[in-house]
Amino acid sequence: MAYYGAQVIHPKTIKPLQNKNIPLHVKCFINPALPGTVIGAKAAANLPPIIVLKENQVLLKLSSKDFSFVGEEYVSKFYELLAQIKVKPNLIQNGAISILCCLDDHSEKIEKLALEAAVLFDVVVEKRLTLLTIRHYTKDIFDELTTGKNILLTQRTTETIQALMQ
Repeated sequence: MAYYGAQVIHPKTIKPLQNKNIPLHVKCFINPALPGTVIGAKAAANLPPIIVLKENQVLLKLSSKDFSFVGEEYVSKFYELLAQIKVKPNLIQNGAISILCCLDDHSEKIEKLALEAAVLFDVVVEKRLTLLTIRHYTKDIFDELTTGKNILLTQRTTETIQALMQ
């Protein structure tokens, strides 16, 4: 979940443990008497949903200026901009003629990114959004957490769903 924005464990602290096949025991800060969770190589079944909400998100909508395809050249230039400005996307979705990118709202960096991206793309910026990530989701829990919300973007795998919403 650290990859999706959870602030307790950084992904780089888990990798050395994974490399040596050492399990990590994670305990609850609020109630340390609870059994906690073991992160290890064994696959577990019927895991409970893990929910991460990130507020103050921004959606950058980048569209090709002439409705041409947004191919590798444009995508790589956009990633170069992200690296130069030192911003990390929380969610990216590519289409034939557009890129949608969700980022933390660091106003100065977002403004700079939008201005520099405008050389290549038509750019629209939407602010004051929330990114919901649910690992081990069910339709019921997703519906419960998104009821009454305007969902701008979703992305899902068999294990994880993300929704950017107002």
